[in-house]
Amino acid sequence: MNTRKLSHIIKVASGELPADIVIRNCRIVDPISQTISEGSIAVYGGFIVGIGDYHGEKEIDGEGRYAVSGFIDAHVHIESAMCTPEAYGEMVIPLGTTTVVADPHEIANVKGIDGLQFMINSARRSPLKAHFMAPSCVPAVDFENSGAVLDSESIESLLGEKSILGLGEMMNGPGVYGTQEQVLEKLSAAINAGKPIDGHAPGLSGKLLNAYRVGGITTDHECTTPEEVRARLKRGMYVLLRQGSAAQDLEKLLPAVTKANSRRCAFCSDDKHAGDILRHGHINHNVKIAVKAGVDVFSAIAMATINAAECYRLKNTGLIAPGYLADIVLFDDLENFDAQMVFINGQLVAQGGKALFPVSNRVDKAVTHSVNIAPVTEKILQVPLKTSQAKVISLHSHSLVTDCVTRTVAVKNGAFAFDSAVPVQKLVVVERHRATGKIGCALIENYGVTEGAVATTVAHDSHNLVVAGDNDRDILLALQELEHQGGGLTLVHRGKVVDTVALPIAGIMSDTSAFEVSKGVDHLTELAHNLLGINRNIDPFMSLSFLCLPVIPHIKLTPEGLFNVDSFSFTDCNG
Repeated sequence: MNTRKLSHIIKVASGELPADIVIRNCRIVDPISQTISEGSIAVYGGFIVGIGDYHGEKEIDGEGRYAVSGFIDAHVHIESAMCTPEAYGEMVIPLGTTTVVADPHEIANVKGIDGLQFMINSARRSPLKAHFMAPSCVPAVDFENSGAVLDSESIESLLGEKSILGLGEMMNGPGVYGTQEQVLEKLSAAINAGKPIDGHAPGLSGKLLNAYRVGGITTDHECTTPEEVRARLKRGMYVLLRQGSAAQDLEKLLPAVTKANSRRCAFCSDDKHAGDILRHGHINHNVKIAVKAGVDVFSAIAMATINAAECYRLKNTGLIAPGYLADIVLFDDLENFDAQMVFINGQLVAQGGKALFPVSNRVDKAVTHSVNIAPVTEKILQVPLKTSQAKVISLHSHSLVTDCVTRTVAVKNGAFAFDSAVPVQKLVVVERHRATGKIGCALIENYGVTEGAVATTVAHDSHNLVVAGDNDRDILLALQELEHQGGGLTLVHRGKVVDTVALPIAGIMSDTSAFEVSKGVDHLTELAHNLLGINRNIDPFMSLSFLCLPVIPHIKLTPEGLFNVDSFSFTDCNG
């Protein structure tokens, strides 16, 4: 900044010169001093230059509304909404979110650097401030069958880019406390670059958590109990309180949040479908839940703003104060948090729940045509069993955690046989990036599919093709349908494809708006519950997509086979 420009800014702040924009008649919320003051907000050059009595070239009446700094999602995989960053911005900005810290490891697992670059380019076409982390675990673990690999050299190169904020969630906990060379090289690259490192440490405690923390990891969004929250806060970590689609942890974690420790807490969505965002909200929903549960409103707002900004060293972000970016949201009240006006860099970008900017949703050919599978037959789909006692993946409502249980099932010719009297179905994961022919087959319960199959190419984190069904014919048809569509979500019932939502971008994102995606997925979800009998307490697609992620306890399925996350080893289906 030159002295002439600085002089002008100072004169605007002192009231000697007019501001670009003045938002009058506001009740300005300061979560640090924990006060609400009446006044005007003066904006010049995209920054707040003063609060008080100012005049501007343009003046906007705040109509007595509460002015809060724009909300920040501290950890999100945009791809989980199944839309591009552009379309995502169109959806969340009207809800009061102005900034996201995004880990694009979903598309990176399919398309590598090309996928990451697509996300950055798409985000640049949106007012949404998307700060991208370098995906640390592509694949999530060494034995995964992903479409790309980001080694330590790739990570070091990415961390040298200004567009990369830090190192994304380190899911390979054993690699950290087991001091694996490739993992340490990635951590060291972030430490040496002076950039933050995100964590992913479900169930980790004691000395192993200490070891994980001293690896340079400063956050965790995987807490599922108040005890885990406290353990991480005691170690100086930030805890990102999650309210996603499958993982809805926020309410049960809030008892661990106090006025004293809340400044080390922030909000995130992690993985949240477009439909859930449009129905319930985004970070404004987290704030609403927290306030309703009894969290002090100033603390809740700090968790949605300045706490996340400080955690990720986002300069001049997170407060309505002189020198801060003019990312401002006006609310009618501090209970419902329905955004009425949203400003980014002082520009009005949303009003009355509607975006005021264009969206192009341009697609790069480098991130399409991503489904390549080897021929599959019903014979390949068999689950060998020595006896009627079988290991079964047991799902839980609104949770990503699965248990390994033993059930008595029907066996025919040395393999699992479907039996309508036994509520156990088949789960199949097919490698879909290089047509290797690798297929993992296992058994699940509490999903509840009847007379059909559900399939998706959104399957964290390697995004292979996963399908659950109660007969091999429909399972096979579902696989064939998604191969034909180039990726997406599909339902099959009694030998017929019922409906499909195509996801042509890396098999995980649509090239349409978030609203169109939501409409299609909502329709499929209702069909899954009503026609196929999927458990109403289970999200048919989000829950299915996490059954392949071998870093979340306790049992998962990959194309390599059934995986015990606790022992970090493969097993078979024999009970």
